[in-house]
Amino acid sequence: MIMSNQNAVNELIIITGMSGAGKTLAIQSFEDLGFYCIDNLPPALLPTFLNLMKESKKEISRIAAVMDLRGGDFFSALNEALEQIEKEDLVATKILFLDADDESLVRRYKETRRTHPLADNGLPLMGIQRERDLLADVKERAQYIYNTTSMKPRELRERIRAQFSEVNSRQFTVNVMSFGFKHGMPIDADLVFDIRFLPNPYYIEGLRPKTGLDEDVSSYVLKYDDTKALIQKLTDLFQFMIPLYQKEGKTQLVIAFGCTGGQHRSVTLAEYFGHLLDEQAPTVITHRDIAKRKE
Repeated sequence: MIMSNQNAVNELIIITGMSGAGKTLAIQSFEDLGFYCIDNLPPALLPTFLNLMKESKKEISRIAAVMDLRGGDFFSALNEALEQIEKEDLVATKILFLDADDESLVRRYKETRRTHPLADNGLPLMGIQRERDLLADVKERAQYIYNTTSMKPRELRERIRAQFSEVNSRQFTVNVMSFGFKHGMPIDADLVFDIRFLPNPYYIEGLRPKTGLDEDVSSYVLKYDDTKALIQKLTDLFQFMIPLYQKEGKTQLVIAFGCTGGQHRSVTLAEYFGHLLDEQAPTVITHRDIAKRKE
C-alpha cells in the first residue's frame, strides 16, 4: 500500500506465544531477513508505532514485533489494536504463535534458571498452564502456529526463512515433517498420514540403529509394492490438492508422516515427498523425532 510519504508499512508480523517457546530466536531470524524488529512492544502502542513509521523518512515496509504477557494488559489491548489497524487498512497483519509442550518448556526454564512470569509460587509448570489458558484465544486467531518442542534453533530459523523471506513471503510454502506416534501427534500439522502399515526396518538388526536418512534404510522402505502404491496415490493427491490450497489463499501446508518411533519409515517418506513437492512449491523438511532413540 502506498502512503502519503511513499514509505509503505505494508507487512506486520506479530510474534507471540508461550514463554520459552523461542520468541527471542524468532525475532532474531526476522531481523536477519531484513525486517524492522522490535521486542516487547505493548499492544496498545501498536497503532501509534505504525503511524510513526508511516511518518518517518525511513523506507520501512516490513515490521516484526514480539508481543507477549510482559506487555501488561495484553489481550484486550491486542484485539483493539488489530481492529483499529484492520479498519484503517494500513497494513497486512499476521500473527505467528510459537508453542511447545509443557515438559519441554519446564526443561528450558530449569536449564536457564529463569522464573516464569506467571509462576507466582516459583513453579514453572503452574505458570505455563496459566499462560496456556490465557493465550488460547490469541492462538486461535494466529495464521501461523509453530510447535518448537523438537525443533533445533537451525530448524526454526530455516522455517521462518522459508515462510517469510522477501522471495517467499507471499508464496505458498510446504512443510513436510516426520514424527513418531509414540512421542505424540504434531499439533501444527494440516495433513497427517499414518504409515505404520509399511514394513518396519526396526526389526532388521543391521538397520535398527540407522534412520531413513541412510540409503540402505530408505531403499528397504521404498522397495515394497505397498510403499510404491502409497507414493503414487499420495503424489496424485498432493498434485490435486496443492493448487487448490494456493487458489484458496492458504500460505502454508504442513504434511506429517508418522510411524512408530519417527526414525525409519516416516523419515524416508518425508524425505521423498519433501524433495518431490519442492518442484511445486518451496518446501522445508523437518524430522521431529529423529534424535530420539528410545525404542
